[in-house]
Amino acid sequence: MNQPPETVLSDTARVKCDGSNDIRGGSALGHPRVWLEIDERGFVECGYCDKRFVLRGGPADKAQAA
Repeated sequence: MNQPPETVLSDTARVKCDGSNDIRGGSALGHPRVWLEIDERGFVECGYCDKRFVLRGGPADKAQAA
């Protein structure tokens, strides 16, 4: 199983991704901004950049800690 390029812990189930990290101006160097919803698995992956967003304290967060 391939690991996602980056994993981000989130305190909310609704997250945004524009493919850029800490880049002033954001999506100009990434991809279009998309809003994603973390589901019952406790994570969601961006369809553009494969970044994984994990709900802090959710099932996927516990799996990472194990």
